[in-house]
Amino acid sequence: MLAHPHERFSSELTLTPRAVADYASAVGDSNPLHHDPAFAATTRYGRLIASGPHTSALLLALTASHFSAKGSVVGLEFWVRFRRPVFADETIRLEWLVVKVTPNAKLGGDVVDLRGRVLGADGKTALGAKGRVLVTARL
Repeated sequence: MLAHPHERFSSELTLTPRAVADYASAVGDSNPLHHDPAFAATTRYGRLIASGPHTSALLLALTASHFSAKGSVVGLEFWVRFRRPVFADETIRLEWLVVKVTPNAKLGGDVVDLRGRVLGADGKTALGAKGRVLVTARL
């Protein structure tokens, strides 16, 4: 088995305003909340925030990095819920928990059900997630 129920994995990283703006530009998100500090200062957030696709991608990418060290992995589905902003200069923690592993002969591997989250610098959940990946042995 390439994944185990109750298995946990995590990562911590510090965002920068440049990385936040670059990611937003790369995916075509021109929202000034990700690019313009003067504009962001006039909003309810008071400063630049990371885009939802950015924080989601960081969390989803952690599943690929973790399971690809053990075998081959592809994402099957993910669901995210945004609970609070992630600031463009914030240190965040990405966390996943394996909740279920189901062998699937037709797909040739294990379907892994996950629960994840992004924690802000204050320790509060900024993004909650559920996911399902397929992990197979490398042939």
